[in-house]
Amino acid sequence: MLHLYDTALGSIEPLTLRKPGELSMYVCGPTVYGDPHIGHGRATLTWDVLRRYATWSGLVVRHVSNVTDVDDKIIRRANEEGTSAEEVARRWEKAWWEAMDRLGNLHPDVRPHATEYIDQMVDLIADLIDRGKAYVADDGVYFASETVEDYGLLTHQSPDALKEGVSRLEEGEERGKRSPIDFVLWKAAKPGEPTWDSPWGPGRPGWHTECVVMSLDLLGDGFDLHGGGSDLIFPHHEDERAQAVAAGNRFSRRWVHHNMIVVGDGTKMSKSLGNYVTLTDLLAAHDPRAYRMLTLQSHYRSPLSVNADNLAAAERAVQGLDAFAREFAGARGGVPDPGVVERFKAFMDDDLKTPQAVAVLFEAQSAARAAGASSERAAGLAAAVFELWEEALGLRLDDSGGEITAEAREKAALRDAARAARDYRRADGLRDELAAEGWIVEDTPAGTKLRRAAR
Repeated sequence: MLHLYDTALGSIEPLTLRKPGELSMYVCGPTVYGDPHIGHGRATLTWDVLRRYATWSGLVVRHVSNVTDVDDKIIRRANEEGTSAEEVARRWEKAWWEAMDRLGNLHPDVRPHATEYIDQMVDLIADLIDRGKAYVADDGVYFASETVEDYGLLTHQSPDALKEGVSRLEEGEERGKRSPIDFVLWKAAKPGEPTWDSPWGPGRPGWHTECVVMSLDLLGDGFDLHGGGSDLIFPHHEDERAQAVAAGNRFSRRWVHHNMIVVGDGTKMSKSLGNYVTLTDLLAAHDPRAYRMLTLQSHYRSPLSVNADNLAAAERAVQGLDAFAREFAGARGGVPDPGVVERFKAFMDDDLKTPQAVAVLFEAQSAARAAGASSERAAGLAAAVFELWEEALGLRLDDSGGEITAEAREKAALRDAARAARDYRRADGLRDELAAEGWIVEDTPAGTKLRRAAR
């Protein structure tokens, strides 16, 4: 059975399921107002690996991850550009999914948008007011956090301790709240912002309310796992949980969080510090599988350092796997060595210890070579290497030698011709065809460049 670290309990616990054989998981998705950064890459790779491993283990997984398409940052960018919040969200959501495709991530089973759930958010807020858990102020509606007995469960801090921390972070915009740890459920309309009608006047929902409504609607109460980054524990996840509990729900059975990206001196990655690296830039410079490899070589609850040296090392490791795949191509789809599978699974079931699980696969790779390509033992070891890297971890081994097919070359040439003729619709169509066939398409001064995508 899979065991994971539960943030609320502060311990590694079995992932007991609401319905045997089925895993329901909700992961906080992007706020779409700019290029995804490498922290987003680490996050989505973490949950993609969990989903793939659970599926490989025999579970039926329902993975829901939202898109926040109404938010202060989106509105600010729209105002700066002189366009609409809807246009900003649509443009950057497209960039998000393109980056996820290049990483080889599976799309969530459902991708709800916040703006699709405004009516349900209004209903939840009205219910919280009726229950005495929220109150109306001049600038919106606020949640009364101290009405929830165990507020602070995820942070393992008392409300008083949280008040002290929040008061230092306060921006001064939420004038109507009675306590520093109260949070906005509904923001009164401001000029130049998108608004919706409500019993408290026109406005828009607060961020913390969105995920409550979407997760409960799509997964039902008591779903198995709520995931996200450790930076979301407070206030976002604490405030989600508080609303759900206040409305009479159990909400998530397990809370699981991954750690952050750090730069060389151990500082958390931050755009304001100038160490913000876009995922687009990283994927343009490296095989996307190298980032998956690097992520797997660090435990999900540990900080991940990303730099040119360790990315280059991860890329060399991927190239070594490709060479192994060509050498043992005949073993693909064979019967995996049970010993390798058992050791791999033991580490993965113990709080997704991917560094140790990956080490098992590298040991199997070496053992297969030592046994000789034609031996039965080598075939079983190689079959395990193929299956576990590709199916359980989502890192596709390329046994083709990286050769670009004649058909792909022809489409790339046609695309270059279409771009030269300014027929961008045709060029985009050819890009989509090539991407669907497993190619990463890059625009360079010399024309279209192709390389195989991770799968």
